Amino acid sequence: MTDLNMNRVCIIGAGAIGGWMASALEAVGCDVSLVARGATLAALREKGLVMQRAVPGDPATVRSTHHKVRASDDPAQLGPHDLVVLAVKGPAMASVARAIGPLLGPDTVVLSAMNGLPWWFLQGLKGPLEGRTLQSVDATGEIAAAIPLHHVIGGVVHGSCVQVAPGVIRHNFGRGLIVGEPSGVSTPRVQALFALLQRAGFEASLSSCIQRDMWYKLWGNMTVNPLSAMTGATTNLLLNDELVRNFMSAMMLEARDIGARFGLPIAEQPEDRHAVTRKLGAFKSSMLQDVEAGRAIELDGLVTVVRELGGLTGVATPNIDALLGLTRVFARLRGLYP
Repeated sequence: MTDLNMNRVCIIGAGAIGGWMASALEAVGCDVSLVARGATLAALREKGLVMQRAVPGDPATVRSTHHKVRASDDPAQLGPHDLVVLAVKGPAMASVARAIGPLLGPDTVVLSAMNGLPWWFLQGLKGPLEGRTLQSVDATGEIAAAIPLHHVIGGVVHGSCVQVAPGVIRHNFGRGLIVGEPSGVSTPRVQALFALLQRAGFEASLSSCIQRDMWYKLWGNMTVNPLSAMTGATTNLLLNDELVRNFMSAMMLEARDIGARFGLPIAEQPEDRHAVTRKLGAFKSSMLQDVEAGRAIELDGLVTVVRELGGLTGVATPNIDALLGLTRVFARLRGLYP
């Protein structure tokens, strides 16, 4: 059940999450390639991948490990792999789709380890929207055409990392990684992937409905990410302001109603989810990190897609609409959103 070969691994995106996963898989003997560009590509070729971790009980002390990886900006130079991990931000997926072909063999597994909802989210999800295409994340259908569903396994990352320099990643906290087939079936290949991730030191779990795990993570991220990006505030400061917290809760109630109508109900109240976020302390969301670095923000997979699902299920989303409009204007003025 777990003897399928997944030794040859390519990770597209050598940022925080991609670098973290690459280091863990290389450490257990996988032959790891990274698709990277610019300064990151140069750093990986010169000195390999550097992973920093705080010493348990002494967070001021950092221990570094070095990992030998193959790196290229041209997937055609790397060839087919057993496992391809998508660790890019949503805005990059159209260009990934145009370049990924040479990495895919007939049995290649493509693990999407991204924020937000992926293009295949409604494929295999039983309910009134099963099989529908999400226009907000794949309007032209080019991603679905380039990465056929039979290659895909879904992933949800619960870990905090930051890229401190090109090719240098620091892991802050969390090692959770949930994986599951879009169909929910526990196939031999998803069991093999699960076993590999466990061996690599991740707190891996196998999901019978990976869409539910994605939706639950999004339920918190869809508010925290854009609000922190616009204000520059860490998440604890957002939650400490009653008016902001109430606005977040109103959006979450709209999203909860949407999920209940297409088959992914959430039993919790927004305050329950806020309590989980508070435990993470004062941290910068990934979208705030993108704004500070001048990178395009992944607004469509986090917020636009929820508005689209609201339209498909007949749920009014005035609060989500307000957040989307404000964030779009903010990002467009900075050249971070089309």
